[in-house]
Amino acid sequence: MSTEFEHDEEHGEERPKSKSQLKREMHALQALGEELVRLSPEQFKKFALPETLRDAVEEARRINSRGALKRQLQYVGRVMRDVDPAPIREQLDALHGQSRQAAAQLHRIERWRDRLLEEGDHVLEELVAVHPDVDRQYLRQLVRNAGKEKLANKPPRSARLLFRYLRELMEEKG
Repeated sequence: MSTEFEHDEEHGEERPKSKSQLKREMHALQALGEELVRLSPEQFKKFALPETLRDAVEEARRINSRGALKRQLQYVGRVMRDVDPAPIREQLDALHGQSRQAAAQLHRIERWRDRLLEEGDHVLEELVAVHPDVDRQYLRQLVRNAGKEKLANKPPRSARLLFRYLRELMEEKG
């Protein structure tokens, strides 16, 4: 992470970091390593990491024993001392940002679906104003069928189809 010395601004001299400060930095590196271990294999492949760190993280993924995993995560933290954590942190933040954006998009679609099911034609007109290329007849049919399924206590097949249609519509728009 950084050297074992910190610069004293007042006196312009280098002095050793406290043991507590070093421990905090090591725990931060270990936590960063744990985040790498929790990534999906597809996400992990996107990271440009030194070979020793990549091997240590991949080994941690294979371990099932709790104690062995803890030791391996500590090892990942030790290996990370020799690596600049800033680029890794930036990549993780960008990755989590994309996940948050995708979740927010799904929540928007769910709100549209729920409003269509609850409020009906009024919301359909709002949707048409935002997405003029929407198939009104198909949308009305899905809303009507979803209402019937709900009253008959059947599985919400039409509600799922409505969600899929809205998702495709939103993805086309970008």
